[in-house]
Amino acid sequence: MLNMDFSKRVVVETAQADWQPSPAVGIERKLLEREEAERGRATSIVRYAPGSHFATHEHPLGEEIYVLDGVFSDETGDYPAGTYLRNPPGSSHAPFSEQGCTLFVKLHQFSCADREVVRVNTNTASWLPGQGGLQVMPLHSFETEHVALVKWPAGEVFKPHRHYAGEEILVLSGEFIDEHGHYPQGTWLRSPHASKHTPRVDEETIIYVKTGHLPVPELAY
Repeated sequence: MLNMDFSKRVVVETAQADWQPSPAVGIERKLLEREEAERGRATSIVRYAPGSHFATHEHPLGEEIYVLDGVFSDETGDYPAGTYLRNPPGSSHAPFSEQGCTLFVKLHQFSCADREVVRVNTNTASWLPGQGGLQVMPLHSFETEHVALVKWPAGEVFKPHRHYAGEEILVLSGEFIDEHGHYPQGTWLRSPHASKHTPRVDEETIIYVKTGHLPVPELAY
């Protein structure tokens, strides 16, 4: 198991992590959290070499993808950098990339009742006003789980806040900052239930953020 204690805060600078081979030729991964080898819950950065592909496989508890660069493809279409995808529990596909791509991938983390197929091109989707100077692009919500991109203008400081059922961030551009440290582009952070911080940025920064999806211990309050 890797980073499966959800009561602990985890920070990984993915740019410094090593690529590891996958079962498919030409496809490598940087593992962020993993329940078991090649099964169960996993979060990874995945890189497809040009012309590489995976055999057809099923997602028993869903698959979530954000395309970081290149073009990702499967039977349903071609998805350029900036595309957000959700494949629901029980879905299957045979993914490939003709020109190569890099992905942020989360596997086996959906509720069985979360059946929505999601395809969002964040290059063309609209930003909505958020708190302060923030702009928000909602991507998906189900029960307590919410996924969005958040754009921070240079110099923005957010109010102190606590995370019910946790928070997960991938820094897509710029540098995210809080009282615990500085997190450059590519950093993955996972903060547990009831964690608290006061985030800010010095430069314009865009993050992928998911909240409300981690275990809530009994009698947490």
